[in-house]
Amino acid sequence: MHLIVLENELTSQRGGQELNLLEVCRGLAHRGHRISLLYLKAGDLLAQYCLFCDRTIQIGSFGFDRRSVKDILKFLPSMAQVWQVPVSPDSVVFCNDYHFSLFGSALSYFRNLAYVCYLQIPPCDFNRQRTFGLSRVDRFIAVSQQTKRDWVTAGYAPDAIDVVYNGTNVEKFQPPADPAALRPLRGICDRATLISYVGRIDTEKGLETLIKAVALLSDRGVDLHLCLAGKPVVHYSASKGRLCEEEGRKYQRSLEALAHRLGVRDRITFLGHLADPVSLYQASDVTVLPSVWAEPFGRSIIESLACGTPVVASAIGGIPEILTGEFAAYLFAPGNAEALADRLEQVIGWRDRDPQFCDRARRHVATHFSDTHMVEGVERSLVETIPLGHTRMSQTS
Repeated sequence: MHLIVLENELTSQRGGQELNLLEVCRGLAHRGHRISLLYLKAGDLLAQYCLFCDRTIQIGSFGFDRRSVKDILKFLPSMAQVWQVPVSPDSVVFCNDYHFSLFGSALSYFRNLAYVCYLQIPPCDFNRQRTFGLSRVDRFIAVSQQTKRDWVTAGYAPDAIDVVYNGTNVEKFQPPADPAALRPLRGICDRATLISYVGRIDTEKGLETLIKAVALLSDRGVDLHLCLAGKPVVHYSASKGRLCEEEGRKYQRSLEALAHRLGVRDRITFLGHLADPVSLYQASDVTVLPSVWAEPFGRSIIESLACGTPVVASAIGGIPEILTGEFAAYLFAPGNAEALADRLEQVIGWRDRDPQFCDRARRHVATHFSDTHMVEGVERSLVETIPLGHTRMSQTS
């Protein structure tokens, strides 16, 4: 199979969506498939793609604002690049974000290729351009049943959407030999319970709820420290008419101010972006994902569990599909700081009470959410879709 991949920015700092695509493509390449990458912006992941891609092509634009002549003029040369990609009878277009659907549909139409769209986020921000582009998609792959339900509610046929859960490398994410030995790397007191969050610093992640829960636990006399690992999201500024890093930094400052008001600023460390969060998971007593939006999946959950560290998370989006069985006891109502504090208090001290938890957590991930399962599932959907491109070719010839 020849996979023609459409991606926005090749960076590890935006979130799980970009990392997930990299792991899928790398896994498919290792299984003998050929990869051509079409991308908008270079980043720290480009070098990794270059190790296994047949070719990488930077595209000027995947779409345009019809109200902007500048945008339209930028998109037209990109359309010419549709013809730069060599194709074969086993080629398929694989779009990592439905926002690129117009370019994906053009590539599919003009080159007579099957077209698959990866659904890693809920449907939103539809316009005529994206709706038209999505109308040509042959198959969707959603990262959770909840994400599939969201798209079915938006009007897409359920039998056109496969569900393939995200996966992680259980060889990379492993328990530490000595968790306490890792704490000096973070400057954390050995006595304190270490709580971690790994993800974007963004309003939809519910970090206010987490900080309030830390304050509640502190008032109860719990000795703890919270590490927040992530970079503020670059937001679009309506007043400036462009993406602006200051908007994200402003949100982080609001979190710091909240911690000051609640008297727990000295119990919270903002670590910034971690290219490799393994040691943080390993050093932590518990990881928290306090999302208040319909989180499609939540990679940090399976990464933490693979390291043997329990996860307390919001019962929202696709998260309850991950924390099943005994792990469902670690779910809490989104936005409820007191419920989160109660769950955390129940988890604290698990190493002494339940030393076998680590093995059960890793087995749960290996059984349901391994990177091998993910790559095999995506591969199966893509291969089954390729004949649709042949059908389209015969209809137009």
